[in-house]
Amino acid sequence: MSDNTKAIVVGVGPEAGLGGALCARLAREGLHVFVAGRTPAKVEALVDNAGNAAMGQAHDMEASFFEQVWRVGCFGGFLVGREALRRMLPRGRGTVLFTGATASLRGKPNTTAFAAAKAGLRSLAQSMARAYGPQGIHVGHVVVDGGIAGDKIMKGIPQFAQAMGEDGLVSLSGLADAYWYLYKQPKAAWTHELDLRTFKESF
Repeated sequence: MSDNTKAIVVGVGPEAGLGGALCARLAREGLHVFVAGRTPAKVEALVDNAGNAAMGQAHDMEASFFEQVWRVGCFGGFLVGREALRRMLPRGRGTVLFTGATASLRGKPNTTAFAAAKAGLRSLAQSMARAYGPQGIHVGHVVVDGGIAGDKIMKGIPQFAQAMGEDGLVSLSGLADAYWYLYKQPKAAWTHELDLRTFKESF
């Protein structure tokens, strides 16, 4: 997000998803929102979508698969962050918010590639925050520790949503509120990282 009047949301999928919820919330607050995402045809053509947990164990994983997951989850964040910084630095202000996952904090047996990418993105966000915070740019990282109650799960894997039960998935409105909270923080009280989960999710 660039300043008090404009926001860029990169990686928007279904309307009932995190990107869609952020776009709606920011627009409601009066920001001019620019949206970047893939078309449905391109999404279907890709095996690994940005933001999805790409599963697999190291012993039978192709190097190309690991590299692709890293390129989407970490290198993609670098490219977006770099371009945002280049535009914000001359103004001396702006906010860049990255989205992490459970895998940002801990790798599990089947998340070899995804955890490496998300942990890398988290470190990138930390480095950017330390480098550019003193220059007026707020860099934050949001760990979404659990499944999100959006179309990807609700429609894509409804059996999982049902198994999680009521309030078992992280709410879209709650996530949008958290991002807005970070965006509105004054310079004298910036948060770098929030981790969000339902009350049912274990730490």
